[in-house]
Amino acid sequence: MEKKTYYISVASGEISRVSTASPWDFQIKATDEEITTLREYFDQIHSTGWQNFFRAHVPYVGYHYDRENDAIDSLNKKVYELIYELGNEEARQHIQSSGILESIKDPE
Repeated sequence: MEKKTYYISVASGEISRVSTASPWDFQIKATDEEITTLREYFDQIHSTGWQNFFRAHVPYVGYHYDRENDAIDSLNKKVYELIYELGNEEARQHIQSSGILESIKDPE
């Protein structure tokens, strides 16, 4: 499969082929299947975010007992793992230096 260049905005869940279309955080090279996986992660985050919105109106459930928040945390980790795997050197260095993924150690 041929890999194409994509520009990713994690906060908005945007995936673009054009670098000037909107602000982006990371540049990656991915196959169609890899982009489909990333899109599914973003869609799941969006859906779970709505569940969190409705749950937020139930005052007796604390954040640390909330499965939806755990789900978003897990999905975000998957997003960053995939971006780390597919990203250019700048993306990999940023993710590595930020400590987003504990399993990735700084090669110092």
